Amino acid sequence: MRQPQLRSRTNSRMAPQMGTFNMRALMMIVIMAFATIPAAANAWWNKDWPFRQQITIDTSAKGGNVAEPAGRVPLLIRLHHGNFKFSNATDKGVDLRFVAGDDKTPLAFHIESFDPLVEVAAVWVDVPAFPAGAAKPIWMYYGNKKATPADDPAGTYDPDYSLVYHFDGAAGSPPADATANHNSAQTPIADLEQASIIGKGGKFAGGGAVIVAPSPSLTVAAGGPFTFSAWVKTAAPQPRAAVYVHRDGGGALIVGLDQGVPFVEVHNGAVQKAAATAPIVGNQWTHIAVTADGKVVTLYVNGHAAANLAGAMPSLNGSTALGGDVAAGGDLAGFVGDIDEVEISKVARPAALIQVDASTQGAETRTLSYAQEQKQAGIGFGSLGLIVTHVDAPAWFIISILAAMLVGSVYVMYTKVTYALKAGAANDEFLEFFHEHGGEPVALDSQLEPGQFDDSPIYRVYHAGAQEMARRAKRGTGTVTEEGVEVIRSLMNTSLVRENQKLSSSLVVLTISISGGPFLGLLGTVVGVMITFADIAAAGDVNINAIAPGISAALLATIAGLFVAIPSLFGYNYILLRNKDISANTLVFVDEFITSISERYSEVTHSLAAE
Repeated sequence: MRQPQLRSRTNSRMAPQMGTFNMRALMMIVIMAFATIPAAANAWWNKDWPFRQQITIDTSAKGGNVAEPAGRVPLLIRLHHGNFKFSNATDKGVDLRFVAGDDKTPLAFHIESFDPLVEVAAVWVDVPAFPAGAAKPIWMYYGNKKATPADDPAGTYDPDYSLVYHFDGAAGSPPADATANHNSAQTPIADLEQASIIGKGGKFAGGGAVIVAPSPSLTVAAGGPFTFSAWVKTAAPQPRAAVYVHRDGGGALIVGLDQGVPFVEVHNGAVQKAAATAPIVGNQWTHIAVTADGKVVTLYVNGHAAANLAGAMPSLNGSTALGGDVAAGGDLAGFVGDIDEVEISKVARPAALIQVDASTQGAETRTLSYAQEQKQAGIGFGSLGLIVTHVDAPAWFIISILAAMLVGSVYVMYTKVTYALKAGAANDEFLEFFHEHGGEPVALDSQLEPGQFDDSPIYRVYHAGAQEMARRAKRGTGTVTEEGVEVIRSLMNTSLVRENQKLSSSLVVLTISISGGPFLGLLGTVVGVMITFADIAAAGDVNINAIAPGISAALLATIAGLFVAIPSLFGYNYILLRNKDISANTLVFVDEFITSISERYSEVTHSLAAE
């Protein structure tokens, strides 16, 4: 007969242990779930920028096929609707940022052109160590509506660049130098080609050349290093059309097209000339470059060495001309066609850099690939981030109240569900014990160990009746009158009421959350809408972009109210159902107990037994 007690004690002691085990198991599952989420390859450089995109520089055989080091490169990044979502950036691209592959080191850059309507842009990015025969990623960030311009044209180029013309100014104005040397032209360009190979380009009609004044950064020492490069396009061949001319006394450097054939000419006591073997294709952009290292002057066409001549550069400290000669009267003709992206350096650039410029600045390139756009996750980003940033102070106050209500509701639901589950399990154990002992209403209470069924509401109600029976047994009557049965019923019902009060305590928190949460949220929304329209009226700016963020932020308060009310409603109904089951089972037990003592201990029963 002691086995049931032993099993009951074991079950009651195992219940909290099982609860602890289940909690630990749940925590382990959550930890393992988070562990299976793949970590981001790189940390987010700056969380104020919600979007980023990886750009891979590939110089392997599958990409640009550049096997030799090119050094530090000002790399052209072309953006268009096929590789970039202009709608996620600001109108002028002032939010663009570029970061090295470590996702920590910002890279200098500047925007040559950015047109969100046509969805094309040209951006120059400084790549300090261009890869050779390998792939290297960089990151492009955008989407920060509060960003300020960070263009750094001078920082994009290394100090050995003497002059860089993008021809990105207004028509009729002199070309501006993008480097820190300020070698802007003295004379304006006749016209601009709006759809050049890179943004805008210079249109030359064979008239006056664009003249650049002498400067220390453009000076070439005798035998010194030098590099010139430019993109050119012409419709018809010309005899000795001058693209670039630098003269100083009897010395001169001439780069041009003779019947469409690129050539370089050096005047250094004698005239030396080297020319390519074939003319350029008409009406197509061609990259032409010339380098001098003190021993050899090399002519490049589209990134490949086309001709060279032995010798050194003369001393050049005079004016420079583009699209014509420095002075009239020579045998050079004015260039008729387009010129873009003129670059002059006071060093001999490596052949790899000439190859990179020709392959990456053209309309098509295999060197660059653009990955899919990545969007930063979290409450502070994307559409939700835009909403959160527009929530006003009154709405935040109401949302904070709702947050406190949610915390209180969750706490009440957790404690009440835990109590109901524990009480239900304890009731089942007590009823099993009670029936295994024959339902003895008096002697059973003395067989229980202290605290054995303290978690059972039915046991506490039973104990109230059993104590009254024990007091009557001590008075020696051994019987219970009808009035005594009602007294015992009354005592047990009183205990039942107290148990019901315990079950329903704190549920008022849930009812307040259910009924008050949506109304508080609605109040926050109304106040937010009022403030939004008041701000619009004060600013005089009536458009969807001005209204939508404020209205969306105001609706956040209503969502918060519903977020409090809906879980509270579900939890309240579940708890109420559990409480009703416990209360009904306890009431049934009271009737069973009263019936039992009426049958066993009433005076009528004893009289019949005596007869």
